[in-house]
Amino acid sequence: MDNDVYFNPTKVFFGKDTELLVGEEVAKRSQKVLLHYGSGSAERSGLLDRIRKSLKDAGVAVFELGGVQPNPRLELVYEGINICRHNGIGFVLAVGGGSVIDSAKAIACGTPNSDDVWDYFVGKKKANGILPLATVLTIPGAGSQSSNGMVITKEETMEKMAYEDERSRPVFSVLNPELTYTVPPYHTAAGIVDAFAHIMERYFTNTADVDVTDRMCEGVMKSLLRYGRTAVTDAQNYRARAETMWACKMAHDGTLGLGREEDWASHMIEHELSAKFDVSHGAGLSVIFPAWMKYVSSNKPERFVQFAMRVFDVEYSFDNQDWTIKEGIKRMMTFFKSLNMPTSLRDLGINDKDALGEMAKRCVEHCGGTVGNFVQLNEADVRNILEIAY
Repeated sequence: MDNDVYFNPTKVFFGKDTELLVGEEVAKRSQKVLLHYGSGSAERSGLLDRIRKSLKDAGVAVFELGGVQPNPRLELVYEGINICRHNGIGFVLAVGGGSVIDSAKAIACGTPNSDDVWDYFVGKKKANGILPLATVLTIPGAGSQSSNGMVITKEETMEKMAYEDERSRPVFSVLNPELTYTVPPYHTAAGIVDAFAHIMERYFTNTADVDVTDRMCEGVMKSLLRYGRTAVTDAQNYRARAETMWACKMAHDGTLGLGREEDWASHMIEHELSAKFDVSHGAGLSVIFPAWMKYVSSNKPERFVQFAMRVFDVEYSFDNQDWTIKEGIKRMMTFFKSLNMPTSLRDLGINDKDALGEMAKRCVEHCGGTVGNFVQLNEADVRNILEIAY
C-alpha cells in the first residue's frame, strides 16, 4: 500500500426532500449564486422551482444558466464565467448530472482568474482560486458530486480534456434518490456503467497489499450488479435508486483509490471516442473497458482471476486459468448488455475504422506519449484495443 492523502470534505445531504435545504446552505457562503442546469428536465419536474424558492427564501439572489449538454462544452463555460464576473457571483450551484456538475466546476475554476480556463485542462497552468460550488444530483450514476475532477469538450478541436483540483470538490451535495426517477433508462444505465468503470480504474493496480480497498471495490461493484438492473427497469424503486446512488458516489469520491496506483487508460481512450462521435460517456466505457481487459489481462493475470472470482463468482479452473479470466470478462459484458448498453463500436453505430488510428494518436498525444499505469500503452496498443472494441 502506497503513502497517500485522503481528503473528501464534501458534505452530503442524502434522502427525501433534502433539496429544500439548498437555500439555507448556500446563504452561509454567498448572497449571489449561479444556478446551472441542463436541457429542461429539472424545470419540467418542478425541481428548479423548489430550488429557486429555497434560495430566494434564504435571501440569495439567483442568476441562471441552462443548456448544458452531455460532454459539456467549453463555450457554455465561458458564458457562465462572464455571468459570474459581471454580477459579482460568489457561488455556483449545479442541478443535474455529471455533465452539469463538470461544467459548473469549470465555471468555478475560471471565474476568479484572469487566465483562459482551457489552459487548466491542457496542463499549461493551475487555477489560483476557485469559487465554492455545490450540487443537486438528478441522476444516480454521476461521480462528480464529491470528486476533485471535471471533463470539458472543446468542440472546434474535438478535444475532451480533464482537470483535477482538490479545491473543486463541492462544499455540499444533495443526493435525493427520488430526483432520479425521471431519468431515462438509457442514461441511468450509462451512469451505472460509468460508476463500475470508476471502480475498475482503481481496482486494476500494480500496488501490492491493498486488500482492504480491494474488498471495498468488490463490494461496491457487487452492489451495482445487484441493484443496477432494477434501477434501470423499475424507475421508482426507491431502494434500488438509493443503493445505486450511494454506490456511484463511493465509486469516485477517492475512498476506493486510497494508497493504490490507479490506471485510467480506458477513460482516456473513451474521451477520444466521445469527443469525436459525441456518444454517452458510460456507453463508450461499456465498449472500451472490456476491450482493454482482453488486451492487457496477460500482464497480471492473477488480478483478473481475482476480479472474475470475487465480483462475478466465476469458479476457478485449475486446468485453464485463461478460461477463468475470459469468463469474468464475458459475465461483465453480459451485465452491461442486460442494461441495454453497447459492447462494440458497431453497437454505437460507429463503422468508420479509419477513425481508430486518429483516436489512438490523439489519445497518447493528450497523455504525454503513453496512457495508463497498470500497463503503459503506446499508440499501437491503443489502436489494437480500439480494433478489439470494433
